[in-house]
Amino acid sequence: MTTPPSSPSSASARETTEGTVYTVTGGDWDEVVQSAAKADDERIVVNMGPQHPSTHGVLRLILEIDGETVTEARCGIGYLHTGIEKNLEFRNWTQGTTFVTRMDYLTPFFNETAYCLGVEKLLGITDQIPDRASVIRVLLMELNRLSSHLVCVATGGMELGATTVMIYGFRDRELILDAFELITGLRMNHAFIRPGGLAQDLPPGAMDKLAELLKTMRKNLPEYDKLATGNPIFKARMQDVGYLDLTGCMALGATGPVLRSAGLPHDLRKSDPYCGYETYDFEVPTADTCDSYGRFLIRLEEMRQSLDIVEQCLERLKKPGEVMVADKKIAWPAQLAIGADGLGNSLDHIKKIMGTSMEALIHHFKLVTEGFRVPAGQAYAAVESPKGELGAHVVSDGGTRPYRVHFRDPSFTNLQAMAAMCEGGQIADVIVAVASLDPVMGGVDR
Repeated sequence: MTTPPSSPSSASARETTEGTVYTVTGGDWDEVVQSAAKADDERIVVNMGPQHPSTHGVLRLILEIDGETVTEARCGIGYLHTGIEKNLEFRNWTQGTTFVTRMDYLTPFFNETAYCLGVEKLLGITDQIPDRASVIRVLLMELNRLSSHLVCVATGGMELGATTVMIYGFRDRELILDAFELITGLRMNHAFIRPGGLAQDLPPGAMDKLAELLKTMRKNLPEYDKLATGNPIFKARMQDVGYLDLTGCMALGATGPVLRSAGLPHDLRKSDPYCGYETYDFEVPTADTCDSYGRFLIRLEEMRQSLDIVEQCLERLKKPGEVMVADKKIAWPAQLAIGADGLGNSLDHIKKIMGTSMEALIHHFKLVTEGFRVPAGQAYAAVESPKGELGAHVVSDGGTRPYRVHFRDPSFTNLQAMAAMCEGGQIADVIVAVASLDPVMGGVDR
């Protein structure tokens, strides 16, 4: 059965061995085109994306324009949908970290931390996490904040024609990814932060490499000020573009640099601290410009503050300690070492559990094959990601797998501000507004 062509959408059906299959066409795009066709003026509808170099991934923007002016802006999402939240229900709690790290792929350590903090709340072991594990979590998150902001500044600069900013940004990000690779074995998608602590401790030589990285980054960061901050062309392109005041931010739930560019110093590391952030000395930068330029300045200053936090972490890590909770019924038995066949459980650890400790062998077997049980209940844990509040709502039915995990991703929430930022402005300014939001579609679609 097919609906009449005049209908905003149509669906055709065909029978298959699996049952009836419906093919649906039309929808929002047809409605926009039809309403625009009825309008008695020069307005046209432009479909910007999902394949577009300036939409930060597969974001689709439906823009109604009158000449060069945007009269209506809407977001189309879902082109990168991975089903991560659903997949989590079919893996045990520890395996979940390998999924969540892939959501916002520019901030994997924040995804892992939010998820693990939620699981640890349900287990009731928040206060049992070793100090060293929390310090390394903070270290990795702040380095990750740097790498995420560098991508934002680099890609945003490239979209404005400032290609040198792009080259510098990716140059510096590469140094941080090298540090991640040294510590976790991977440049991204680490699954390194686990419920109860970490996969392993820092490897030999990591402290010296991180100290070198700090020196290099302190030398390189002022270059962005020289290139862009006072550059009259750069400023003119960003000032008063993507305007969103404090009232708009509060109404739309915007957080992170977008909210702080409106003058509110809201940062979960200060207002609702986790992982011991209340013991670190750092400032929360704000601006009162409410525009894209203010967000750029905030990200630059946040990178400097992150370097200060990393330095404090390195000082604390001089003292040795454990990186996984003591309870062997929860602690994933990852005594890792690099052998001839790559990274894996150390031979000494295998000999011990196979030859001398029946209890350790049983725990190992149960943890790897089944996983630990989490008491029934629900918990919400939030962290301050580079883009704003990243929260994990974790629900357990008392089993070895999550009943439901849902993330409040700041990229998704902040995209609501697109219409408020772009309508009434120029079509060229849409690019600047999107860049100042810094959305990552892996976090939006999940």
